[in-house]
Amino acid sequence: MIHIAGPTAGAAGPHERAGESNVNPLGLEMPDSRKPGNSRSLNRRELLKLSPLLALGAFAIPRFRDPMLTEGVSFTDWASAKWFRRNHLAPTFDDREVAPLEKFFVNTYDVDDPEVDLEKWTLTVSGDVKRPGEYTLAQIQSLPKLTQNTRHICVEGWDAIGRFGGTRISDFLQYVGANAKAKFLYVECADDYYESLDMASALHPQSLLCYEMYDQPLTREHGAPLRLRVPTKIGYKQAKYLTSLRVTDVIPKKGYWEDQGYPGDYGL
Repeated sequence: MIHIAGPTAGAAGPHERAGESNVNPLGLEMPDSRKPGNSRSLNRRELLKLSPLLALGAFAIPRFRDPMLTEGVSFTDWASAKWFRRNHLAPTFDDREVAPLEKFFVNTYDVDDPEVDLEKWTLTVSGDVKRPGEYTLAQIQSLPKLTQNTRHICVEGWDAIGRFGGTRISDFLQYVGANAKAKFLYVECADDYYESLDMASALHPQSLLCYEMYDQPLTREHGAPLRLRVPTKIGYKQAKYLTSLRVTDVIPKKGYWEDQGYPGDYGL
């Protein structure tokens, strides 16, 4: 279910960190959930989404595995970008299908709570935009709000349907005068996480700068005050605790988990 509202005022959104011996079937170090009982390796459904070359590389003998995995990840990224359809919507769900907030798992990266000062927080906008600078949460909330029930899918193998609200990234980029022909959106976070989106994914009508879950301001554990919510992408693309956003043709880094060998355009 999707609900679009006009400008709102008021209210003030998973990262993942490496475990010591948490290795998935692909030979890549897996994110370690803050709630380890909820984490598991890639299930069959997720493994089948990988390109044949990547899946084959996962089970190759060690000296051939790493080169095959690298080629497989590159092919998966190419195919994901090639097949992406800007106006093809991710499934949305009835309110009755939404998991209770307390059942929505929490993943962290470096710290469980980077202790963002919510009263003084701003989003630093830079790069190929006409109006760079510091933007408050109130300014972001002044833009039309989209609320949607979508499925969050984690690379660890779990998924959950949640209710998310925020402004479309496309609306915010228009607000700051971004060059829509730029190639990437690059974000940094209060816990030192970082992530990037190709511009087509950022401009997708369901891609949000999310400041609400379950019609309430984001809690700290879910990334307050602002996070990405991109239901067409895998969970590690949903950066939390946003502090900066840059529109650019060149990104300094692809993303934290992408730099560990994971696909960069992991579409769903």
